[in-house]
Amino acid sequence: MASGTERRLVLVTRRTRLEALVQQHHTLGQARFYVEHLGADFEDYLREHQAYSHSLAICSAALQRWGRSQTLVRSLLPNFVFGADDIVLTLGQDGLVANVLKYLNGQPLVGLNPEPTRWDGVLLPFEPADLPRLLPEVAAERRPLQSVTLAEAVLSDGQRLRAVNELFIGPRTHSSALYEIEWGGRREAQSSSGVIVATGLGSTGWLRSMLTGSAGLSDMPLAYAPEPWDAERLTFAVREPFPSRSSAVGLVHGHVSAQQPLRLRSRMPEQGVIFSDGMETDFLRFTAGVEATIGISPQRGSLVQ
Repeated sequence: MASGTERRLVLVTRRTRLEALVQQHHTLGQARFYVEHLGADFEDYLREHQAYSHSLAICSAALQRWGRSQTLVRSLLPNFVFGADDIVLTLGQDGLVANVLKYLNGQPLVGLNPEPTRWDGVLLPFEPADLPRLLPEVAAERRPLQSVTLAEAVLSDGQRLRAVNELFIGPRTHSSALYEIEWGGRREAQSSSGVIVATGLGSTGWLRSMLTGSAGLSDMPLAYAPEPWDAERLTFAVREPFPSRSSAVGLVHGHVSAQQPLRLRSRMPEQGVIFSDGMETDFLRFTAGVEATIGISPQRGSLVQ
């Protein structure tokens, strides 16, 4: 393993809302006209962009002093090869941390909050100004690391997709998902709006929202406790299962472990997908006949504390 400043730093950045608007509308003036025409505050877009640019400048200066470094925009993640000794930094919201973590294999990840007055940042314990003190400690492995369990979907054709928060298995559009589900020695055909499989890190997000809504509809108290981030199990829940002559509703919730995976076989001729962490554009096709095995990924995330 490389030591000290021999280790490469990789900073992953994201576009601001202002940059996305300018790209869409071609000029700053057109972007301003579009936002203000909708009655929104364009100055907030400017303030956010200025704060992010200021934080990025601080990070860039720290990387320049360090030596071996590279800056990477989020869109290039799927094709980027991280080195085993890399130290990875993210400058953005919690979602950027999750998006990056699933491409790593144990490399330490430092979540940097670009604007603490705007973002709570559960996964962003540091600010750019912390880097001069923090980086030598991370490189020398003197900082504690939080292990994070990842989920993984493996298709019968060999394709794989990992998730830091959750996997979604279901229809690409607003329609019914048709599939066979197998878990705990039981198997049944189902029709639903999809299946969520959450990690411990993701157990406070989409999954909890689903369960909260279900508890409210049934007028029952929510008896639910989030899982630890390093829990050795996942939690699955079926969204809006529909009972009929050809679809059952017996397997709607449970835990997935190395000893007890979750298996689903698609009965959808088209529109079936599997995506992770809300990234709908990065998906696996899950169409008729394809079988997916959902379990714990052998690779784990490491968040610098």
